[in-house]
Amino acid sequence: MAEHTVTVESTLSVLLEGKRYSTIKDILVTMNPADIAAVFEELETDRLPLLFRLLPKEMAAETFVEMEPDNQEMLIRGFSDSELREVLDELYVDDAVDIVEEMPANVVRRILSQADPQMRKEINEILRYPENSAGSIMTTEYVSLRPEMTVEEAITRIRRTGVDKETIYTCYVTKERNLLGYVTVKDLLLVADDDTTISELMDENVISVTTSTDQEEVAQALSKYNFLALPVVDNEKRMVGIVTFDDAMDVMQEEATEDIEIMGGMTPSEKTYLRSNSFDLFKQRIPWLLLLMVSATFTGMIINHFESALMAQAVLTSFIPMLMGTGGNSGSQSAVTVIRALSLGEIEFSDIFKVIWKEIRAAVLCGVALAVACFGKVMLVDRFLLRNEAVSPIVAAVICIAMAFTVLAAKIIGGSLPLIAKKLKLDPAVMASPFITTIVDSLSLLIYFAVATAILF
Repeated sequence: MAEHTVTVESTLSVLLEGKRYSTIKDILVTMNPADIAAVFEELETDRLPLLFRLLPKEMAAETFVEMEPDNQEMLIRGFSDSELREVLDELYVDDAVDIVEEMPANVVRRILSQADPQMRKEINEILRYPENSAGSIMTTEYVSLRPEMTVEEAITRIRRTGVDKETIYTCYVTKERNLLGYVTVKDLLLVADDDTTISELMDENVISVTTSTDQEEVAQALSKYNFLALPVVDNEKRMVGIVTFDDAMDVMQEEATEDIEIMGGMTPSEKTYLRSNSFDLFKQRIPWLLLLMVSATFTGMIINHFESALMAQAVLTSFIPMLMGTGGNSGSQSAVTVIRALSLGEIEFSDIFKVIWKEIRAAVLCGVALAVACFGKVMLVDRFLLRNEAVSPIVAAVICIAMAFTVLAAKIIGGSLPLIAKKLKLDPAVMASPFITTIVDSLSLLIYFAVATAILF
């Protein structure tokens, strides 16, 4: 796909130089709007207004939705009022809301001033819902049917109103906005007779979410039930909109990106990497680096406390990195596994003892395997190949015992901390790699020196 984008980009550049606009238009109309947006991202920004105006009205709006906010803002500033109004008329409400949320205040005012009154009202209603809630990502454009309608009347209504709806496959049955059930277009066309009423045909076991439901839960529900759309109701069970699967996919991508950034020890950012400047990256990373640097002070304090023991058995020092690294990796494995299970809804805080017991058993197996391999490595490599006489069998035993207990402690901590974070209303991803590693580093040193003191001194 990247090679295809480069090829189209170079072709368009040549055609632009030759002012062959009709040929450019013929090429663009054969492409998907998402691919057009990707090509536009690679071109010089001063060429975008001309290329954008070559697109048919509906395709232009679809392409505009797929573009990065920087280019959207640039185009909006260059649009005349009539051009902006044409684009807005082709947008679905949820797409318009997404654009408004990314734009500076002066651009937002211009967008709202050119939107028709109904769209402006719907945009303002959606913007009032809490960020990252079902209400904030829903669209109010759905097909509603009355229970007393016949199938023939319902099909007529869909034909009349469906052109402006984001999806028409699932139609929702409402009475005074109360959600009663749903029917599919497949049922209307293939299952029922024309005089069958919607109340006879509809499925009353409708699954819905409220406007305050977290967007991640909405995405999980769509994935779990394989729905194309999920109805959203208010606190009085009145239907106010739907969340479609494409919005759910965007949510899942955003949440996964946020978790990866947090697990990597960074503050989440709404900007893509290439849109972020060096200062943006600095602001993302420095808080965590400072925190982890300060927390590493405990490691230094532990080493200083056992300085006399290290002087008596200096050979112990060379194995500290291996123990700390193994402990950190073991803790991170458990943490990532539990965080993923939490995000998929497989476990919750009440399962904490099941998780700990499972991690203990896994830790025993891993710890024994690592201890055996470590003993062989220490004796073969450090003692015989490197001829380090200070590495005696008893020293090797200390290292291996400490490693086994370190793995056990690390996996218990890695498995339990994300669950505790979830219970405290924190993001479990905070407890991933950097944080777990810092805790386990200190703990592995305490275990190491405790074992060494008990056996060697």
